[in-house]
Amino acid sequence: MTLHRSDFLIKKIKNMKKIIFLIVLLPNICFAGSMKMIGEIGKSSQIDRVIEVKMYDNYFQPNEIKIKKNETIKFVIYNLGELVHEFNIATKEMHLKHQPEMAKMVENEILLADKIDRKKMKELSKKDHSMAHSHSNSVLLEPNKKGELIWKFSTDTTLEVACNVPGHYEAGMVAKLN
Repeated sequence: MTLHRSDFLIKKIKNMKKIIFLIVLLPNICFAGSMKMIGEIGKSSQIDRVIEVKMYDNYFQPNEIKIKKNETIKFVIYNLGELVHEFNIATKEMHLKHQPEMAKMVENEILLADKIDRKKMKELSKKDHSMAHSHSNSVLLEPNKKGELIWKFSTDTTLEVACNVPGHYEAGMVAKLN
């Protein structure tokens, strides 16, 4: 039995579709796995307590928050600084992996010193999903803005809250979660 050129091309296309599917699917599976490692989105009906966090230029207040496993916390976050800041719950390793994404947002002029260009963010995120900054464990705020995040800490993993705007993490804008 000989394969015709068209049969060969059909098999090649099917194999390419499988490869493309895996390339698209695997990063999403890995990211979802890493998110479970740090907890999950909390439900407003299950909040155990509310914690107010104030972000100033390159520090958080409080700079240490005690967390219990399986506790659901509503964070009310205020940016009282003069710069854009991020409240991001993750491991140190996850923060380091997220920082190039934030640098890319600065390079594309989505993040300016004191402003977030939401129009440009929406437009560029159509081509590059990472430009949407739509992470369930994170809030990105302009100066004098308020945000909220409900998070269930369903893990014993060592976590921290950090601002990953370029230079802020390096300047010490980190709060310990323990």
